[in-house]
Parts: sequence; structure tokens; C-alpha cells
Amino acid sequence: MNDTPADNDRDDNEHRARATRQAPLSPIWIVPIVALLIGVWLIYDNYASQGPMITLTMDSADGIEAGSTLIKSRNVEVGQIESVSLSDDRSHVVMKARMKTQAEPMLVEDSSFWVVKPRIGREGISGLSTVLSGAYIQLEPGTSEEEARTFDVSQQPPVAAPGAEGLRINLVSQVGDALSVGDPITFQGFPVGRVEKADFDIENQQMQHRVFIESPYHKLITRNTRFWSTSGIDFSLDSQGVNLQVESVEALLGGGVTFGVPEDLPQGEPVAADTTFTLHPDEKSARQGTFDKYLEYVLLIENTVRGLSKGAPVEFRGVRIGTVASVPWNFTAPQPDGRDRLAIPVLIRIEPQRLGIDSQELELKEWKARFTRLFDRGLRASLKSGSLLTGALFVDLTIDEQRAGEYTAETFAQRDVFPTTSTGLAQIQSQVTALLDKLNDLKIEPILASLDKNLATSNTMLKEVRELSESLNSLVNDQGVRELPGNLNATLEDLQNTLQGLSADSPAYRELTDTLDQVERLMRDLQPAARKISQDPRALLFDTQDSKDPIPRAPGTRSQP
Repeated sequence: MNDTPADNDRDDNEHRARATRQAPLSPIWIVPIVALLIGVWLIYDNYASQGPMITLTMDSADGIEAGSTLIKSRNVEVGQIESVSLSDDRSHVVMKARMKTQAEPMLVEDSSFWVVKPRIGREGISGLSTVLSGAYIQLEPGTSEEEARTFDVSQQPPVAAPGAEGLRINLVSQVGDALSVGDPITFQGFPVGRVEKADFDIENQQMQHRVFIESPYHKLITRNTRFWSTSGIDFSLDSQGVNLQVESVEALLGGGVTFGVPEDLPQGEPVAADTTFTLHPDEKSARQGTFDKYLEYVLLIENTVRGLSKGAPVEFRGVRIGTVASVPWNFTAPQPDGRDRLAIPVLIRIEPQRLGIDSQELELKEWKARFTRLFDRGLRASLKSGSLLTGALFVDLTIDEQRAGEYTAETFAQRDVFPTTSTGLAQIQSQVTALLDKLNDLKIEPILASLDKNLATSNTMLKEVRELSESLNSLVNDQGVRELPGNLNATLEDLQNTLQGLSADSPAYRELTDTLDQVERLMRDLQPAARKISQDPRALLFDTQDSKDPIPRAPGTRSQP
């Protein structure tokens, strides 16, 4: 029987299988097997030493390259970026990084990542080493015990490490007082902290800042601490004069925040972390916010309020006891009954805390009753000028004893009305008005007529004086008058020569002496006659002897003996 081809193939396979089972393993297969085992071991060792894979997110991958950008901690390589891609919504960048095994304990929730590259800031120039080597990502380990594999990468380095000693607080401010990350926090010009974070709250329209105060300066933060912005130079003109304050050079360049406890308040108790404070626009506003208990009154000013502004002081005999809260205030509210003139309402606050009174001991009802009694005794408010340079006004309180007992309680827009009196400017204005009225009542025409007559007389007199001056000039210029001094000198010289000739031994001198002696004797003889005539002037005409008066005779008669 002949075999088929299929049978023959089956026999050959069986023959080869038996030959294979009987033949020993060839040594040439040892080399590939060892190489395969080494490769598997290397793959396992590489996988075991690579560490975990983490995910990093950031807004932009500027300076980041997959396969070359390193992750360092304290300048030691701890990982490398393997891939860079956009997120699904294309709003940010997603990076995959392979970390080393030694970096696994550092991957916790509060660890920080940021890009290190050349940067110019307030502290100077940093990151110059990356100019040649390229940017890298810095890792700052956190202190949390919870592991994490996804982190955000910041473009700016953190102000303080997560484990740094200090105090983190929150500041709330208006949009105009916004701060930037890294702005300094100073205490009396000395830097003690930085702004870590700045966010805008759309619902409340406020800026929220995260601030870190370094240790040991965090002990300065208490419940009575006030924070305010510093722009480097603070210049103001108000009723108290000119105020100029200059902060540090750093604050001058970039602004910042400073803080302190007002002088009128105690130091207070320390605060806990995450305490929220209000950031005031300036020191004046910060100190004003200290007085949180006050009495509100309305001033109804019938004169001008030009120069009076919000924040102006309210003083009593030079001591500040309050503040102007609004100028004008609720202007459309109806005026109190009994007022003929339109008054401008001004809202003021009486702040007893300015007198050093503790808020716990302050009773506003008692102070309100006290002011009501002072109103009846003549306490009045008026506007006065605080600075001639700026023209700013302030509210001055004084007691006018002449107004005692004239107080009538009034209200304006549900606020008590503080009684007022005329300001100094109004008094001057009224006096000027009264003076003008008196001048109008004067009869000016007769005065002007008399003044015209006086002016005419003065003109005539001036004309005569002018003519007299011309006559004197012609007299002085006359040739004879000019020769008069020479003639007088010659006469004086002749007289001098004549007097020199009357010497004691000369005959003329003896004759003159004899003549004077005769004159003297004559005068001595005439003295009795002159005395008699002085006593009885009739002696010149009648006989001085006593006789009867003559009897007149008729014509033709003869006198009897």
C-alpha cells in the first residue's frame, strides 16, 4: 500500500519533534536572555527612581520648554517639565512634570511654585543667572501633611514662605486705595511686611488684600491698630494750615501701607490670624475712624459756607471736640417753621472720645442732655477762618451769655438743630452795610459845594503865593540887591576901623566919656520931675500948692483982693 503525501509530512514533523526534545539548549541563547533581563531591570530601576508625576497650571508658558525646563528647590534639581499643552477651554496652560523621588515629601497642599526669570523690582535686579540657562520653576515646600499632585504656578515669587513666622491679616479698602502684590507694609517708616495678594470683590466693589507681617513685628498688630495708605508725599492745605509728610523712598516710588495705634486709644489686645481691618485712604481718615461714638447735630447756616469742607474740625475754645460730617447735608429737606431765610444744612459730629473718654465709660444720652443745658445757657456755633492762606473755615463753639434763655429746640431731617450765631464775616458785613447806610444819609452836595469854594480859595491863594515868589525872585535878581552884601561888608569894615580909633587915651574917647557923664547927671536931675508928673499929670499945667479954685467973673467986674 502506497503512503500519501499527508502521511509523509506527519512523519517528518514527529521525527523533528523527537530530535528537538533530545537536543540540548544552545549556548548562543544565553546572551539575549541576559540582555533582556538587564533591560527589564533598568526599566524598573528608572521607573522606581523617577518619582511621581505632577500637573502644573499657569496663565502663560512664557519661557517654559518641554524637556528642558527644570524644577528646582534651593537651587537643586528636583524635577523636569515633560509636556506643555493648552487646557480644554484654552484659558490656561497645563504642564506635566516628572519629579524625583526625593521631592515626593515636598509635594503637599501649601507648596508654592513660581517662575524664576530676570526681574527688576523694589528689591533690585534678580534672576540674572537665567539669562543664559533659561527660566526655571522654583519649588518652595509647604508645611501641610496632605499630599497633592496639582499646583498653580505664579509669575511672582511669594512674599513669605508658607512656614515663615509672622501674621497674615486681611485689609479691605475702596478701589482707589488698591495695592499691588509686593507693596511694603511699614511701621513709622520701617518695613515690617508685604502685600501677598490683591483681589477685587465685584459684589461689594471693594479691594481685598492679603498682608503678611513678619515676626517679631506681628506683635504690633492689635485690635486698636489702624491701617492707612501712604503715597510717599502727603501734602494738604486745610483750616489748620499746611501739612507735609514724607514717607520712605520705597513708599515714594511705589506706595504702600503703614499702621499705628492712635494716641487717644490704649494699645489693645493682639489679634489672631486672618483678622480683617479697614484700609483708610490717609492717616487723618484712619484716626477719624477711631471715634465710633458721637452725637450728630445739624447747623443751619444762613450765610455762605464757602471754605467749609468735610472733615473740618469742630472746636470749643481751641479744643477739638468734633468733626464736620457733610457739607451740605440733605439740602432738599424742608426748613424748620419760623425761618424766613433759606439756610444751608451742615451735619456735624460731637465726639466726646476726643477728650480722652473711654468708649466703655461713654454715655451718649448723658452728653446729649449736657449739651441741651448748654444751649439754654447760650452755647452757639459759628463759622470762623482757620487759615488766611487757604481760606478754610471751621466750626467754633462759644457761650454767648447774652443769648442765655433764648434757645428753642428745632429738628431738621430727624436731627437736632445746633443753635448758631452770626459769624465774624457776617458781623463785618453788617457793620459795613450800616456804614454805607450812614454814608447814604449824609448830605453830600453842600459838602461838595463848600469843598469847591475851598478849592477856589486855595487856587487864589496859590496864585498870590506864585506872584509873591516871582516878586522875590525879581528882587533877588536885582543888581542893587546883589551889590548890597558888598556894601554892607565895606560899612562894617569902616565901623570896625572907627571903633579901633576910640582908644582909652584918645581925645575922642575922653570927650565921649564926659558927654556920657553929663547925660547921666541930667537924667538923675530929671528923675524927681518925672516921678511927680507920673503921680500928678496936672503938675505940667497947674500949681501944685493947695489953693482955692478960681471964681469966674462977669465981664467988666474987677477982682477983689
